[in-house]
Amino acid sequence: MKAQVLLPKIFNFPFTYNSETENKIGNLVEVPFGSKNEIGVIWKTNYTTPKNIKIKDIKKKTEYSIDKKLVDFIEWFSSYNMVPIGLVLKMAIGGSDKFVKSNDKFTKLKKTKKKLFKLNSEQTKALKFLEKENTFKVSVLQGTTGSGKTLVYFERIKKIIQKKGQALVLLPEIFLTNDFKSRFEDFFGFEPAIWHSKITPKQKRIIWKGLIKNKIKILVGARSALLLPFKKLGIIIVDEEHDTSYKQDEGVIYNARDMAISRANFENIPIHLVSSVPSIETFNNIRKKKYRHIKIQKRFENYPLPETKVINLNLEKIKNKFIANETISLVEKFLNKGEQVLFFINRRGFAPYLICKKCGYKLVCPNCSMYLTFHKIKNKAICHHCSFEKNIKTKCKLEKMCDFIMYGPGVEKILDEVKEIFPGKKIGIFSSDYLKKKEKIKNFFKEIHDNKMDILIGTQMVSKGFNFPKLNCIVVIDTDFSGRGYDLRTTEKNIQLYHQLSGRAGRFSSTSLIIYQTLNPNDVILNELIKDKFEKLLENELALRQKNKLPPFIRLVAIIVSSKERDLSLQGAREIKMKLNQINNLEILGPVDSPLLKIKKNFRSRLLIRFSNQFLMQKKITNVLNGLKISPKIKLTVDVDPINFA
Repeated sequence: MKAQVLLPKIFNFPFTYNSETENKIGNLVEVPFGSKNEIGVIWKTNYTTPKNIKIKDIKKKTEYSIDKKLVDFIEWFSSYNMVPIGLVLKMAIGGSDKFVKSNDKFTKLKKTKKKLFKLNSEQTKALKFLEKENTFKVSVLQGTTGSGKTLVYFERIKKIIQKKGQALVLLPEIFLTNDFKSRFEDFFGFEPAIWHSKITPKQKRIIWKGLIKNKIKILVGARSALLLPFKKLGIIIVDEEHDTSYKQDEGVIYNARDMAISRANFENIPIHLVSSVPSIETFNNIRKKKYRHIKIQKRFENYPLPETKVINLNLEKIKNKFIANETISLVEKFLNKGEQVLFFINRRGFAPYLICKKCGYKLVCPNCSMYLTFHKIKNKAICHHCSFEKNIKTKCKLEKMCDFIMYGPGVEKILDEVKEIFPGKKIGIFSSDYLKKKEKIKNFFKEIHDNKMDILIGTQMVSKGFNFPKLNCIVVIDTDFSGRGYDLRTTEKNIQLYHQLSGRAGRFSSTSLIIYQTLNPNDVILNELIKDKFEKLLENELALRQKNKLPPFIRLVAIIVSSKERDLSLQGAREIKMKLNQINNLEILGPVDSPLLKIKKNFRSRLLIRFSNQFLMQKKITNVLNGLKISPKIKLTVDVDPINFA
């Protein structure tokens, strides 16, 4: 008897094998492939069997199998995101036989001391609302920052696992897992299983086996956890659902939030999207009554949101400094009370631009169309796209050494200024460059929670769901709502970022303050945010999107054509456009040079395909792209539902 076996490789189809025994779809089997044996999955038989080829035998069946619902989801995921089905399978079962053949023992998760939590009336109402649905339905749990949304969905999960189900909690960033882990342990009384790209292969194997055998009940993970083979998945939670980090933009490109909704649909289980300010798509689906929606208005124990103060930098006239005198006076009041202060600047490093004052030479990455950012910690200029590093000792055109002026502040420059203004204070930088090691992150959080840190200086990482009990004053160094022109979501992201940021302050205090330093004190978005009218801003943004034929009212697929030669990438894009024009109901914009013209030595041209929401065009586009005879000097990247046009 013949069987179709899909391998976790770049193929877009399964291979045919002989089988002595009957196999069920989803069984993991060992098969010969090339000179090796590989683990694959018995797949559906709606693929053609090749003729005049010697068909090999399946070696053996393993004890593992994935659910038919996951098989269907993998096929749909591959088709929707226009990626080879074998690569999607690889995300579900791993890339080799190590998952199946290793003898890693599953040990029970370590127990910790449980704390007692009591829901307030708003939280109880929200929990009852969420519990009404036990089959597929998207429910949005929206709550002011600090309102205790996490506690509500913890209670929801507790009841699911009591009924022998499993739960998946998705978080947008791995940095969140440490802070989240301690809150989880306080509530559940045991450690969560945590899945992300940085865990060891052995940990991955143990978790994979624990899930497929229903021994692990709750998994907390980043994007890639979405395709794992749960035995009895009962609920999916997407925390901070608005966060653009859910978009995977390399390798297999997909939006984990959107794919989580589809997985819940295939599994026929409830999914809860959690946010203080929903994404524009979610907001639109709430308005259309497509998603269920519940709000928690009050913060925990009724602590008020921070007061706001706008400081007009045009009036301050500060030279070579970035912190206004009025800001310093306000900050001192909080520091004198033993409370913590955060200085927020959304730029890594010391200075984002270096220009020689003698010859005008700009430090630009040789591989990418990007300025190099000076990092004082390394004493080097670094590219944030390809990680190229360069010493800043450069010979001038005038045969002398360049004398660079450093334009614009990054976190390191603010650190120097804060040290000078507040000598003797304990200061820490909250940035990915400084918090790379697990132990360092752990100690950093402990110092914040134990109030051994007076001042924090952070990038947007700090806005993402962290809980700092003594943080009562936030200073936004440079409040700027303008985008760089190629980000579709600039306004939306700013609304979410600054709302989230303000929620980090005053979680356990009746007096807290957020200071906005700005050169544009009359900015409409800033003033509406201060009045906490973010829903009005989202309404305006939706109206603008509808007028300009942009998502969520239209569908987009971006095709990026890259090559070492600029002419080749543009020519390749033109040829692809000609072929795509054969498809009806498609509007193809471009080709144009990408705003980031060169990345990692490759020139990039873009096509943007636009079509109506009611058409699912991916299969037609995929068929055209698969039929192309493309030069090996050209690389194609397809991005379904792009979130920016960089």
